[in-house]
Amino acid sequence: MNERCAHLVRRLEGACSSTQTFFENLQPADWEKQIYTEGAAWSIRQVVAHFVMAEDGMARLVAGIVDGGDGVPEDFDLDSYNEYKAKQLENDSPETLLEKFAAARQKTIDLVAGFTDADLGKQGRHPWLGMAAIEEIIKLMYRHNKIHQREIRAALEK
Repeated sequence: MNERCAHLVRRLEGACSSTQTFFENLQPADWEKQIYTEGAAWSIRQVVAHFVMAEDGMARLVAGIVDGGDGVPEDFDLDSYNEYKAKQLENDSPETLLEKFAAARQKTIDLVAGFTDADLGKQGRHPWLGMAAIEEIIKLMYRHNKIHQREIRAALEK
Protein backbone atom coordinates (compact mmCIF):
# COMPACT_ATOMS: atom_id res chain seq x y z
CA MET A 1 0.00 0.00 0.00
CA ASN A 2 1.40 3.40 -0.96
CA GLU A 3 1.86 6.17 1.63
CA ARG A 4 -1.12 8.26 0.50
CA CYS A 5 -3.44 5.28 0.84
CA ALA A 6 -1.85 4.29 4.15
CA HIS A 7 -2.50 7.81 5.47
CA LEU A 8 -6.14 7.67 4.38
CA VAL A 9 -6.56 4.22 5.93
CA ARG A 10 -5.13 5.47 9.25
CA ARG A 11 -7.51 8.44 9.21
CA LEU A 12 -10.51 6.22 8.37
CA GLU A 13 -9.57 3.80 11.16
CA GLY A 14 -9.03 6.56 13.71
CA ALA A 15 -12.29 8.29 12.83
CA CYS A 16 -14.16 4.98 13.10
CA SER A 17 -12.71 4.34 16.53
CA SER A 18 -13.54 7.83 17.80
CA THR A 19 -17.06 7.59 16.34
CA GLN A 20 -17.64 4.25 18.05
CA THR A 21 -16.37 5.60 21.38
CA PHE A 22 -18.43 8.78 21.13
CA PHE A 23 -21.70 6.92 20.58
CA GLU A 24 -20.95 4.09 23.01
CA ASN A 25 -20.62 6.72 25.76
CA LEU A 26 -24.10 8.15 25.21
CA GLN A 27 -26.87 7.45 27.68
CA PRO A 28 -29.68 5.21 26.33
CA ALA A 29 -32.17 8.11 26.38
CA ASP A 30 -29.80 10.28 24.33
CA TRP A 31 -30.37 8.13 21.24
CA GLU A 32 -33.89 9.49 20.84
CA LYS A 33 -32.99 13.16 21.28
CA GLN A 34 -33.77 15.26 18.25
CA ILE A 35 -30.63 16.92 16.90
CA TYR A 36 -31.84 18.65 13.76
CA THR A 37 -34.98 20.74 13.51
CA GLU A 38 -35.00 21.26 9.74
CA GLY A 39 -35.49 18.75 6.96
CA ALA A 40 -35.81 15.25 8.36
CA ALA A 41 -35.43 16.50 11.98
CA TRP A 42 -33.21 13.54 12.88
CA SER A 43 -32.65 12.04 16.31
CA ILE A 44 -29.21 10.75 17.25
CA ARG A 45 -30.34 7.24 16.26
CA GLN A 46 -31.28 8.54 12.80
CA VAL A 47 -27.95 10.35 12.45
CA VAL A 48 -26.10 7.09 13.11
CA ALA A 49 -28.39 5.30 10.63
CA HIS A 50 -27.32 8.02 8.18
CA PHE A 51 -23.66 7.23 8.95
CA VAL A 52 -24.21 3.59 8.01
CA MET A 53 -26.01 4.35 4.77
CA ALA A 54 -23.64 7.18 3.81
CA GLU A 55 -20.58 5.00 4.40
CA ASP A 56 -21.97 2.24 2.22
CA GLY A 57 -23.12 4.65 -0.48
CA MET A 58 -19.85 6.56 -0.62
CA ALA A 59 -17.80 3.36 -0.80
CA ARG A 60 -19.91 2.22 -3.77
CA LEU A 61 -19.59 5.67 -5.37
CA VAL A 62 -15.80 5.68 -4.95
CA ALA A 63 -15.46 2.15 -6.31
CA GLY A 64 -17.61 3.07 -9.30
CA ILE A 65 -15.54 6.15 -10.09
CA VAL A 66 -12.29 4.18 -9.82
CA ASP A 67 -13.78 1.64 -12.24
CA GLY A 68 -14.45 4.41 -14.77
CA GLY A 69 -17.85 5.71 -13.74
CA ASP A 70 -18.88 9.36 -13.64
CA GLY A 71 -20.27 9.43 -10.10
CA VAL A 72 -23.78 10.56 -9.22
CA PRO A 73 -26.03 12.15 -11.86
CA GLU A 74 -26.00 15.95 -11.99
CA ASP A 75 -29.59 16.11 -10.76
CA PHE A 76 -28.99 13.80 -7.76
CA ASP A 77 -31.10 14.92 -4.76
CA LEU A 78 -28.84 14.34 -1.76
CA ASP A 79 -31.38 15.39 0.88
CA SER A 80 -34.06 13.02 -0.43
CA TYR A 81 -31.55 10.19 -0.71
CA ASN A 82 -30.28 10.74 2.85
CA GLU A 83 -33.78 10.88 4.32
CA TYR A 84 -34.93 7.77 2.46
CA LYS A 85 -31.84 5.72 3.27
CA ALA A 86 -31.60 6.70 6.95
CA LYS A 87 -35.25 5.80 7.44
CA GLN A 88 -34.45 2.21 6.45
CA LEU A 89 -32.36 1.71 9.59
CA GLU A 90 -33.88 4.17 12.06
CA ASN A 91 -35.43 1.41 14.19
CA ASP A 92 -32.22 -0.61 14.57
CA SER A 93 -30.79 -0.70 18.08
CA PRO A 94 -27.82 1.55 18.86
CA GLU A 95 -25.59 -1.51 19.14
CA THR A 96 -26.71 -2.81 15.75
CA LEU A 97 -26.19 0.57 14.12
CA LEU A 98 -22.67 0.84 15.52
CA GLU A 99 -21.86 -2.70 14.36
CA LYS A 100 -23.18 -1.92 10.88
CA PHE A 101 -21.19 1.32 10.76
CA ALA A 102 -17.96 -0.45 11.80
CA ALA A 103 -18.54 -3.15 9.15
CA ALA A 104 -19.26 -0.57 6.44
CA ARG A 105 -16.17 1.44 7.42
CA GLN A 106 -14.04 -1.70 7.30
CA LYS A 107 -15.21 -2.30 3.73
CA THR A 108 -14.16 1.28 2.89
CA ILE A 109 -10.77 0.73 4.53
CA ASP A 110 -10.24 -2.49 2.57
CA LEU A 111 -11.21 -0.70 -0.65
CA VAL A 112 -8.86 2.25 -0.05
CA ALA A 113 -5.99 -0.06 0.94
CA GLY A 114 -6.05 -1.47 -2.59
CA PHE A 115 -5.94 1.87 -4.40
CA THR A 116 -3.01 3.30 -6.31
CA ASP A 117 -1.95 6.95 -6.56
CA ALA A 118 -3.63 7.02 -9.97
CA ASP A 119 -6.89 5.80 -8.41
CA LEU A 120 -6.78 8.57 -5.79
CA GLY A 121 -6.54 11.16 -8.56
CA LYS A 122 -9.53 9.91 -10.56
CA GLN A 123 -12.45 12.32 -10.60
CA GLY A 124 -16.16 11.84 -10.40
CA ARG A 125 -19.28 13.67 -9.29
CA HIS A 126 -19.93 13.60 -5.55
CA PRO A 127 -23.41 14.68 -4.41
CA TRP A 128 -22.08 17.43 -2.13
CA LEU A 129 -18.59 18.22 -3.42
CA GLY A 130 -19.47 18.19 -7.12
CA MET A 131 -16.60 17.04 -9.33
CA ALA A 132 -13.88 15.82 -6.98
CA ALA A 133 -10.90 13.49 -6.83
CA ILE A 134 -11.30 10.15 -5.07
CA GLU A 135 -8.82 11.29 -2.41
CA GLU A 136 -11.01 14.30 -1.54
CA ILE A 137 -14.14 12.14 -1.37
CA ILE A 138 -12.40 9.77 1.03
CA LYS A 139 -11.26 12.67 3.20
CA LEU A 140 -14.85 13.88 3.37
CA MET A 141 -15.92 10.41 4.50
CA TYR A 142 -13.96 10.67 7.74
CA ARG A 143 -14.68 14.36 8.24
CA HIS A 144 -18.41 13.90 7.68
CA ASN A 145 -18.98 12.02 10.93
CA LYS A 146 -16.91 14.50 12.93
CA ILE A 147 -19.14 17.35 11.73
CA HIS A 148 -22.28 15.54 12.85
CA GLN A 149 -20.67 14.52 16.17
CA ARG A 150 -19.77 18.14 16.87
CA GLU A 151 -23.39 19.15 16.23
CA ILE A 152 -24.66 16.32 18.46
CA ARG A 153 -22.28 17.30 21.24
CA ALA A 154 -23.49 20.92 21.05
CA ALA A 155 -27.14 19.83 21.12
CA LEU A 156 -26.58 17.58 24.15
CA GLU A 157 -24.83 20.37 26.04
CA LYS A 158 -27.89 22.63 25.75
